[in-house]
Amino acid sequence: MSPGMLKMWISIAGMALMFLAIITIYFSRYKLKGILRLLSAILAYIFMIIAGLTLLIVFFT
Repeated sequence: MSPGMLKMWISIAGMALMFLAIITIYFSRYKLKGILRLLSAILAYIFMIIAGLTLLIVFFT
């Protein structure tokens, strides 16, 4: 696999993580209550941080 193709797949994975973060944040704010709300919010922000780092690495390499 060429380096450009590998960067493309890594970028798509980063975008998918951002989409999962958006959906998880929505559920944590509007649909869930109690401890599930806290756990889903933490998971969403972890997704967002990993996605941001992934895309930064791809953009600057």
